[in-house]
Amino acid sequence: MGSGVVIAVVAFVLMEPFTAAMHRWVMHGFGAFLHRSHHKARLGRWEANDWYPVTFAAIVNVGFFAGFNWDGFGALVPVGIGVTAYGAAYALVHDVYIHRRFGLFGTRHVAVLDRLADAHRIHHLYSAAPFGMLLPVVPRSLRERAARTERDPLVTT
Repeated sequence: MGSGVVIAVVAFVLMEPFTAAMHRWVMHGFGAFLHRSHHKARLGRWEANDWYPVTFAAIVNVGFFAGFNWDGFGALVPVGIGVTAYGAAYALVHDVYIHRRFGLFGTRHVAVLDRLADAHRIHHLYSAAPFGMLLPVVPRSLRERAARTERDPLVTT
């Protein structure tokens, strides 16, 4: 396996803890003014929270530019590929499957994605952990608490 592939895979894997940290300390911290829209019923096709992936994509594009055009920055290309692949997986799971934003899955269920949807439901119930998406770590106490409620905040978003 070439070093570029290894770098891309490592970047993809490292995006989960990075994303969880960003979600916890930025989106539920000083950037909550944008993310708050995601925890409410969406009134239209877009929400203020959509600025996050747009911003992250812009940063990755700067990395691609540097990687393709400046000597010594070539490793940023496979990093950008790994980050972009993670972003695509995140969008597919979160926006397309869990929140059914684009109608691609209809009412079809996929067991492994339903497990991720259950974890995300807990996040929406309590605005707490899990903050990760593809490998969410759900505290046992929140999982037990969520099992006792019928409320599903995902059906309104």
